[in-house]
Order: sequence, then C-alpha cells, then structure tokens
Amino acid sequence: MEMKRPRLYPAILSLLGWFALTAQYYLMIQNGTLPTGELTIRFFSYFTILTNLLVALCNTVLWLNPGSRFFSRAGIQTALTVYILVVGIIYNAVLRWLWQPQGLQWLVDELLHSVIPVLSLLYWGLYTARRRLEWKQCWPWLLYPLFYFAYILVRGTFSGFYPYPFVEVDRIGITQALINALGIAAIFLLLSLLFISISRYLTSAQK
Repeated sequence: MEMKRPRLYPAILSLLGWFALTAQYYLMIQNGTLPTGELTIRFFSYFTILTNLLVALCNTVLWLNPGSRFFSRAGIQTALTVYILVVGIIYNAVLRWLWQPQGLQWLVDELLHSVIPVLSLLYWGLYTARRRLEWKQCWPWLLYPLFYFAYILVRGTFSGFYPYPFVEVDRIGITQALINALGIAAIFLLLSLLFISISRYLTSAQK
C-alpha cells in the first residue's frame, strides 16, 4: 500500500528546483554574449532545464494541491522520475568531466544534475513504487524525449546550436547523432521497464 504523501517532501523538491532554475537562467544571461532572446531560447533547449522544470512544476502542484489527480498519478510520477534520472546519469557519466564550474554555478549544477535526481528517486521509492504500473505505460513515456530530440535537430539545422556534444550533427554527423540518440532512448526504456518491474513486484508481494 502506498504511504501517505507528506507535503514537506514536494515542498523541498519544488523550492530547490525553482532556485536552481532561476539561478541557472541568471548565470546564463549574466555570462552570455548573445542577445537575451537567443540565450533564453537556448536555456529552454536543454533537456536538463526542461526536465527540472517539469519536476519543479509537478512538486509545486503536489505541495500546494496534494489532491491533484494528474500529477499524483503513478504513471506521471514514474515518467518524471525516469526523465530526471537520465539527466543525472548522462551528466555524471559523460558531461561532468567536460568543465569545472565554480561558486554558484557549481551549486546549481549539483542541484540540477545530482541532488534533485536523487531526491526524486527517493520520493518515488517511498510514495509511488507500491502503486501498480502496467508494462505498456513505458511507450508513451518515450514521447517526451523523442519530441525533444526532434526539436533540437530541427533547430540546430537552422541555428547551428546543439545543446549537447553527442548530438552535434555538424561535428559528428547525423548518423552518429542518431546512433547516440538510440543509445539514450535505450536508457530511457530500460529504466522505465526497471521501475515498472519494481512496482509490479512490490504490489504482487502485497497480495
């Protein structure tokens, strides 16, 4: 049986998320050399930003309106947890070593890529894992990363800007970018199946 959800946990996640997102936008505008409009578009072109935004929005709603039928669904909670975990996995496995942020930028990076993913995983384990999920739910969860990848490819074709090195078509070519995207899609799918299997095991054990 699912544990009763306290409001404190989503409150912490939402406040950390909004702080990190606001600080990251400030740093990007402060340190950027491009027009504010272009910097803003690029800010919202990062999967990290969009996913942390979704997590912050979800937890804000659950904090202020715990009875929300949409964001309290087990499928929505699990999909968001998968998304934010992929953010953490790819950053810490591939991207962390490409730069050495300092000061506020270091704090923001740790919040967006480590702290919030870990807290989201703990939240899922405590309050969502014991709600039964269906295997078929994993397929619609892939739509968000699919649409995201299509967007950055299309925009990159016209702007020349790709938010991540493993999708820089002008440097690595479209074939390698697609191979990389398939690899990342496999991570999404495997994590989704893992979470579904955990929920099904836990709910079966309760019978």
